Amino acid sequence: MTNTARSTVAAYYAAFNAENPAGMLACVTDDIEHRVNEGGIRRGTAKFAEFCAHMGVSYREQLRDIEIFVNDTGTRAAAEFVVHGEYLKTDPGLPEAHGQTYILPAGSFFDLKDGKISRITTFYNLNDWIAQVSK
Repeated sequence: MTNTARSTVAAYYAAFNAENPAGMLACVTDDIEHRVNEGGIRRGTAKFAEFCAHMGVSYREQLRDIEIFVNDTGTRAAAEFVVHGEYLKTDPGLPEAHGQTYILPAGSFFDLKDGKISRITTFYNLNDWIAQVSK
């Protein structure tokens, strides 16, 4: 079970780094619960796909130094990584985008069921990101 969970999370991040939202969606359950740092909860693949589409327009990101941790039953996982990004299009309520780059430590927590991700909760330091793109 732990190998399946680790493989699923690794496949999710590989799809993320390949800018492949369809690949990311293939790793999640239909009732995915997506919780983003300082944001609301998105439920279901349609909402998750909307988020991925928005992110693909506003940001170009690569995750590096990914470390994946899995519990003994393969039902929960966590990952720590460093986001290397470029801010492409202004997000409402955030600083104006003009191609600023940033490097930001982050992490995510996962629930898994039936070999797929059923919950993703991501955390990063928003104030650090704002400071970097406001220079």
